[in-house]
Amino acid sequence: MRLHEKNKKHSVPLRDPHQDMLVGIRELAPEIKARAAEMEAARRIPPDLVERLRSIGLFRMFVPRSHGGLELDFPAGLEVIKALTQLDGSIGWISIVGGVGSLFAAAAHPELYRRIYQDGPDVAICGSSQPGGTAERVADGYRVKGRWPFASSCTHADWIGGFCIVTENGKPVAGPQGKPQVRVVVLPARDWDIEDTWHAAGLKGTGSHHITLRETLVPETHVFDVEAPPRMSGPLYQALREWLPLVHGTFSVGLAEGTVEDLLALAHTGRQQLYAAVPMRESETFQYELGRISANLRAAQAFHEVQIASHWRRALAGTLRDEDLMIEGARSAVWLATTCVGIADACFALAGSSAVYDSSPLQRRLRDLHVGAQHAHAQQRQYVDVGKLALRRSAEDAV
Repeated sequence: MRLHEKNKKHSVPLRDPHQDMLVGIRELAPEIKARAAEMEAARRIPPDLVERLRSIGLFRMFVPRSHGGLELDFPAGLEVIKALTQLDGSIGWISIVGGVGSLFAAAAHPELYRRIYQDGPDVAICGSSQPGGTAERVADGYRVKGRWPFASSCTHADWIGGFCIVTENGKPVAGPQGKPQVRVVVLPARDWDIEDTWHAAGLKGTGSHHITLRETLVPETHVFDVEAPPRMSGPLYQALREWLPLVHGTFSVGLAEGTVEDLLALAHTGRQQLYAAVPMRESETFQYELGRISANLRAAQAFHEVQIASHWRRALAGTLRDEDLMIEGARSAVWLATTCVGIADACFALAGSSAVYDSSPLQRRLRDLHVGAQHAHAQQRQYVDVGKLALRRSAEDAV
């Protein structure tokens, strides 16, 4: 079995889950950094590292305590994700999947949820939110088939989900506002095929391959609407979409922090670039650019901290499910992605020719941030909705 004793072994509650996780990450940090090239070459996280992450509680941090999970406050979980992202972009990305996967599962039918966590809370769940499949209604459930891209973490997942357009008699079923109805189908990982397609510019270690499902009869309990009213109580589980921009912001900020740390480490080696009169750290040009970069990073950190605090207050008050709040989160995610890409670009340029080698972490950080910024939640087209919201609020204030 894929979960066997490891879930039972690690299901003993931690004394201080959040702090114990951060301690575990610090202990794991040297190994993660040393194995970055290995992860890129394999295009996945090595299985033994996945198990180390499982053992420190990554896959259970947002699982409810009623099912043996840690049920961390969302800001605490984001701190864990950021700590991992500072070490390596691919590790940070799969930590997002590991956390968000359990939040997606919280919307599942109770029977499916019990099955997912029947052997313990340390379950790796992944999937693709692009509606790459169809779910045809039949008497016994749904007949599902399709092909989905960007299934990050599929190489080590225990369960996999894919978003589908619901059809009946071969035609899409209308949902809200006349748009096609979309549902997520979740099945054990063994039921899916993985296509080896992840040859990408960055985030190479995430194993974000295509996944396919041949025509499969799926019981109704394995198909659900992630936008439906929450099935579980507690601030973590009352909404999902509103959380997603925040995890992308965490990725951007964490990776930018790691990039600046790598640049400072290079400067402290005493490196002196060709034709330069003094070492990097003594150059006023370097100091000026570093000061500008530091200011941009602090602005990004502060903006992200404010957005997290605002969302968590709304979650505690039971008012998180809100379209305007979703747009506000998108605004922060897009701005943070753009700003942090700029930070990585500037650090790469300051490092000089040494940064072009595969051995330099700066070139990897640069690539990972650019690829992360291509995600739908970080794309600048989101600013359209942000602008509409600003216009609407201005008109309302004028009345």
